[in-house]
Amino acid sequence: MTSSDASGARWSDLDRPPLNAAAMRRALVHPDGLWTSLDLVTTTGSTNTDLAARADELPEGAVLVAEEQTSGRGRLDRDWVSPPRAGLFFSVLFKPDVPVHRWGWLPLLAGVAASSGLAKAAGVDLSLKWPNDLLVSVGGEERKTGGILAERAGADGIVVGIGVNVTLKEDELPVPGAGSLLLANAISTDRDTLLRAVLRSLEQWYGEWVRADGDPEASGLQAAYATGCSTLGRHIRADLPGERMLEGEAVAVDGDGRLVVETEGGGTEAVAAGDIVHVRATP
Repeated sequence: MTSSDASGARWSDLDRPPLNAAAMRRALVHPDGLWTSLDLVTTTGSTNTDLAARADELPEGAVLVAEEQTSGRGRLDRDWVSPPRAGLFFSVLFKPDVPVHRWGWLPLLAGVAASSGLAKAAGVDLSLKWPNDLLVSVGGEERKTGGILAERAGADGIVVGIGVNVTLKEDELPVPGAGSLLLANAISTDRDTLLRAVLRSLEQWYGEWVRADGDPEASGLQAAYATGCSTLGRHIRADLPGERMLEGEAVAVDGDGRLVVETEGGGTEAVAAGDIVHVRATP
């Protein structure tokens, strides 16, 4: 893990300037706020791994940001790769004082916060693919531009990692079907502005959720997630654990954050984990 800060003398790509860690600390780290520290590193394997290793010694609200991740991970242990300074790669540490059975809402909360923060700052419509992919439209095609990974850390913590493709060009995309804010015609791709917007949105939503004792309905989180979730109302295919497949219409997200699927036989099944494919829109 290589430390970095505001100067970044080694950077040469004027289209991809380094983040200004000092300015972000001044803007975000306050005695009465959620964020207690913000560290920026030049490169690391995974911000989630690094922050999780220090979870017991750090207070809630620690933020770790990397200009480049060499071993970034998405859901289902998929790789998340990007050129240096072409995206946002950061992890935050939560130690929520809410019932443990409601902790599963944290990655969905992060999705709501990230999509709303980025939409305001970048001027791009984002939607959520259940459970926590960030989608944009590129040439009328739905593409993934970001993802979220939450992991238990230490005795009482959860590390939530967020990765967003910001200025990747078409020939830099890691896989077919990926996207970026640049390709979605964002009005701003300034990463300092985008990161501040996401962290402020995350602080607001997390505060509402904790004050509601983690209740997704009382905090407004469940309704906000449903509003922004493009999976709902779609015919989907879910590849489930145990090599099982489920097809049907995604009709709701229940109180536990599970995707409720209505099958062709008229029954419903709540999916807690799985790889979701949007097959087509429901007429």
